[in-house]
Amino acid sequence: MNHKHTDFQTFSHQILSWYRANPRDLPWRGTEDPYKIWLSEIILQQTRVAQGLPYYNKFVESYPTVKDLALAREEEVLRLWQGLGYYSRARNLHSCAKTIWFEHGGKFPDTYQKLLKLKGVGTYTASAISSFAFGEAQAVVDGNVFRVLARYFGIETDIASPKAKKEFESLANQLISKDNPGEYNQAIMDFGSRQCVPQNPACGQCPLQTSCFAFNHNLVKNLPVKINKVKVKERHFHYYVIKCGEKWVWKKRGSGDIWEGLFDFPQVEKSTAEEISNFSIESVDPAQMQILPKNYRHILSHQRLNAVFSEVEIPMANYENLASWCQKQGFFLVEETQIEYLAKPKLIVNFLSDQGI
Repeated sequence: MNHKHTDFQTFSHQILSWYRANPRDLPWRGTEDPYKIWLSEIILQQTRVAQGLPYYNKFVESYPTVKDLALAREEEVLRLWQGLGYYSRARNLHSCAKTIWFEHGGKFPDTYQKLLKLKGVGTYTASAISSFAFGEAQAVVDGNVFRVLARYFGIETDIASPKAKKEFESLANQLISKDNPGEYNQAIMDFGSRQCVPQNPACGQCPLQTSCFAFNHNLVKNLPVKINKVKVKERHFHYYVIKCGEKWVWKKRGSGDIWEGLFDFPQVEKSTAEEISNFSIESVDPAQMQILPKNYRHILSHQRLNAVFSEVEIPMANYENLASWCQKQGFFLVEETQIEYLAKPKLIVNFLSDQGI
């Protein structure tokens, strides 16, 4: 670690001064309500503020307290989360709310160590809640903080490596302001997301420029170091949009794959786009299946999904056959007017909006 300058107090002071001079009005700022802080932190994991803000507002409106969220149905919570991705966050959010309501009497644990025991709460979220709500001097370390510290102090440790977490957390906890830990944590995260940005930061207007190791050694583009590149998996889905009168056939996704607990259509997966799927529905001639012209592509963190949709119109005379087939397969027949209430992956939402649904 190239700590050429160990004046930690100056660093913290400059970060706080920058933050106070560049305020950003966000609804969870300035609150000490652990519920709202927790909600905002879970929503903002792997989500930009601009995208997360409307979701935060929807959740606070629908579930003003942890009790409201704990007593909600999982389907409602997933429906409200629809479009944010990484749905395990929503399931953990709901499960954690139940724990707080039923096991902690509706009160959030008030220390970092106790918060860590909650489902879906890791070191970052526990630090944020304990410092913002309870004034505990516990440093947050997210991607923004990694970047600021790596550049300023010239740290070349691969941030994807196991030892990096310990190294950066130890440094961050030495730097944190003991008087204003919550404000300092907000400040350094904001500094990383708005000033010390990943690509082309405005170093010329940066208050830390003179003592920043990366700037002074022309290493801004090289830091932080991140070596582990996750291999992206290509997947090919062929969806069957089966309709009978005003009813559509839907499938609820199980565990062990993406989109657990969300609704999509019956589907066949193939290893390449060229393979033709042989999906049979009792008493339906495959020639009756109309492949829709548009292909869809959806990118997840480690997967690229390619989807084709076929439309299948079942005559009303065959409704009983279809209903018994659905029962055997574990599928659901849903009225077209009720589709909007199902929690669906973004890929399916995009398809439906193209169909005017």
